[in-house]
Amino acid sequence: MIQSNLTKTKSLGADLRALRKSRGLTLSDLAGALERSVGWVSQVERDLSEPSVYDLKQIAKTLDVPVSILFGQAQTPAQEAGLVVRKHARRPIGSKEQGLVEELLSPDLTDDFEMVHSTFDPGAKMDDAVTRPTQEVGYLVSGKLDLVIDGQAFTVSAGDSFRIRGMSYKWANPYAEPAVAIWVIAPPVY
Repeated sequence: MIQSNLTKTKSLGADLRALRKSRGLTLSDLAGALERSVGWVSQVERDLSEPSVYDLKQIAKTLDVPVSILFGQAQTPAQEAGLVVRKHARRPIGSKEQGLVEELLSPDLTDDFEMVHSTFDPGAKMDDAVTRPTQEVGYLVSGKLDLVIDGQAFTVSAGDSFRIRGMSYKWANPYAEPAVAIWVIAPPVY
């Protein structure tokens, strides 16, 4: 029997634990919200139990994250697991609504921050401003993007960067080309 040197990244449980803690929830809080036992949640967080699709949807809803972040654990060479994320193995995050495609660049959500690759389609925009309890830094790799941060309007171009610290913000790409940005967000929100 030939053994593969590929392994499925065991980060679902660690990601769930990081998301739960970033929201200030205890095991008991999450278990109560899911109508599950504390033991079950603990086993899922330690990758000892595998939640059903229904469970994953309930967990995502409770933690206010897209369910896509809980899927797509890519096959990774064992020596790269938790260290390297190949382009083809990025986990999709977000809903892809509003013309925004996001992919997790971080191996998982267990660090104090997450790194995200965002592509804003031409004509895409965020209608309503949001405020998150995070510190975020973005770097525009290509294209142009209009930002409103804490009521101030900016247009950023390739090579520009910006910071958002717990302030309201929204974005729009009224331009003919996609805008691509790299974001670092602390603590992880996806």
